[in-house]
Amino acid sequence: MRIALLLVLSLFSLSTHAEGVCPPGQYPIGGQGVIGCAPIPGAGGGQGPAQPSAPQPTGKWETRWGAIVEDGDNNSTGTSASQKSKRAAVDLATDRCRSAGGKSCKLRLAYHNQCVAMADPTIAFVRSLPPGARTRTMASAAATEELARQNAMKECETGGSRQECNIIYSECSMSEFKSF
Repeated sequence: MRIALLLVLSLFSLSTHAEGVCPPGQYPIGGQGVIGCAPIPGAGGGQGPAQPSAPQPTGKWETRWGAIVEDGDNNSTGTSASQKSKRAAVDLATDRCRSAGGKSCKLRLAYHNQCVAMADPTIAFVRSLPPGARTRTMASAAATEELARQNAMKECETGGSRQECNIIYSECSMSEFKSF
């Protein structure tokens, strides 16, 4: 009887010892002296330890729009920034152009996820021009406000007869992260 009991206890110790030979993410299978390992369902398909899943986003980046609308006949300008759609940006800039006295306000520039700047010839330069001479405000969009300002100044100063210029407007409409 003691021998039978020792034999039964030794079998249990072998089977529990066999579980330790399987790599993480697997469990022992088989019996009667044949032992193997099988993947634990959902633990990485038997390719070693389960790999952590990629981080899930906690929000999303939303595009933001801006616009410049002008009435060239009476120098009225309307601007907008950080709007959720192009239509909203253009509509707001158009309303502001009309509020400034514009009758024929037209879209000059629409931009998204970037910055814009406008450069205008200085008053002293404009007064030095012959009667009837026209100047033009330059607008430039770029990745940063500083770059937009530099580009607008360069375009303004090289336009016409080497104009003296000032930045009259700059703004950014950068994408915004919205959490879920």
